[in-house]
Amino acid sequence: MGHEAIQENDSKVFGFWIYLMTDLIIFAVLFAAYIVLRNNIYDGPSGKEILEIKLALAESLILLTSSFTCSIAMIAIHKHQKNQALFWFMVTFALGAAFLVLEFLELKHLVHIGADWSRSGFLSAFFTLIGTHGLHIFVGLLWMIVMMFRIVMRPLNHSSISRIVRMALFWHFLDFVWIFIFTIVHGIGHLL
Repeated sequence: MGHEAIQENDSKVFGFWIYLMTDLIIFAVLFAAYIVLRNNIYDGPSGKEILEIKLALAESLILLTSSFTCSIAMIAIHKHQKNQALFWFMVTFALGAAFLVLEFLELKHLVHIGADWSRSGFLSAFFTLIGTHGLHIFVGLLWMIVMMFRIVMRPLNHSSISRIVRMALFWHFLDFVWIFIFTIVHGIGHLL
């Protein structure tokens, strides 16, 4: 691979880091809104009354495990072991999908019991924060499918590996955000 192509991939990785920082700003704003509105329950339920810490813990374990399996897949990518990488990305995908299903069922249950986003400022901020993270997980899963097809169809050259690395960074970023969601929404939310 030529020097120009390597520089182009490096600039794409740099640009992707800038994108992640802008996404981090979006989540910071959503966290700030949640913190400000968490006690604004009007006549609705509080987080302590409706949020299941055990469910959030299960979601956390699933998502953190998916980060681990994604890392194993990346080791296989760097060793040019396509079958190993595909296996671990499929495991990562399954874990991410399981997380998304649990998150959806939690939100569906809240709507079913009348604790929807229009009930209070707290619930509006909660649904926006969780929904934005869920949307990112969905995009990450779609991206992972595309990368798995690329692994099957194309050689693992510098350009392909660079694309897969960006997808893995995005996935790890979502785990990082979830740690804050778990801590601020479910952890601190149950204490206050």
